[in-house]
Amino acid sequence: MLAYTLRRLLIMIPTLLVISFIIFVIIQLPPGDYLETYIAELQAQGEAVDPAKIAFLRAQYGLDRPFLEQYAVWVLGLLQGDLGYSFEYRLPVSDVVGDRLLLTVVVATASIVFTYVVAFPIGVYTAVKQYSFGDYTLSFIGLLGLATPNFLLALILLHLAYEWFGTSIGGLMDPEYVNQSWSWAKAGSVLAHLWVPVLVIGTAGTAAMIRRLRANLLDELEKQYVVTARAKGVPPLKLLFKYPLRLAINPFIADIGNLLPQVISGAAVISVVLDLNTTGQMLVTALQSQDMYLAGSFLMFQSMLVVIGVYVSDIALAALDPRIRLTGGATK
Repeated sequence: MLAYTLRRLLIMIPTLLVISFIIFVIIQLPPGDYLETYIAELQAQGEAVDPAKIAFLRAQYGLDRPFLEQYAVWVLGLLQGDLGYSFEYRLPVSDVVGDRLLLTVVVATASIVFTYVVAFPIGVYTAVKQYSFGDYTLSFIGLLGLATPNFLLALILLHLAYEWFGTSIGGLMDPEYVNQSWSWAKAGSVLAHLWVPVLVIGTAGTAAMIRRLRANLLDELEKQYVVTARAKGVPPLKLLFKYPLRLAINPFIADIGNLLPQVISGAAVISVVLDLNTTGQMLVTALQSQDMYLAGSFLMFQSMLVVIGVYVSDIALAALDPRIRLTGGATK
């Protein structure tokens, strides 16, 4: 198990390198660059463009270098903790990002915890109590949450939060705490606002995961070994947790790797609707303005979360189910 864990850690390094190259290629695919977009905006406003100044900025930002050289400079900077320079904000990316990366991690982690805490007991209950009133009720609520658009649910919850709790609309904290250093009051304000985006982002993933766990567990409960165990008088709870649930939970654990990108992509849309101080809203703006180093740093951060999620799910699956081979070779 230790060798497998170390081998999977080493595989993450070339994986992230390949992802970084693909990200840089995709960011560079649209025609032009940030300065050309900037020139077009100035000309649309009727302002004169100084070619000498544009040439100076192009050389200063390194946009006149070959593609591979730009990529090498960016990757080497990432390895040294330098996220690059934001053209639009004219500041280092690390200064522009500020608390956004931290808040993104908080929202994503809270959404994943919410998804698992809600989906696991409901999925088990609806499978064990198949066709009961509780099964129909919880399944209906889950499907309703899956069918409701995230932006519509976000607007409804914003209104309810303001009417019931007096929470300020939009953002992850009260306006007076924005751009202030962290304190207990600021953390409490974040927690007071956090439940709205967590409910919005986690609802769709929760409904889908409930259906998946329910279907897998129902399949296991109908197998012959469960029938035999019941005939021998094994207590229901012991039987449920020892074998069927342990086998049915495999896809549930494997979903960790898929859940992270879903949560992050969903947060990018919801962050615009809810005006969240996460990376989502800034990422959309950076992509629109072709601020490649800012957008690339965000995408690399999100890709790293996805790779870590897949790694955690692989390790958990290998530890949970001894039938899963840790190597591709033949077993003795």
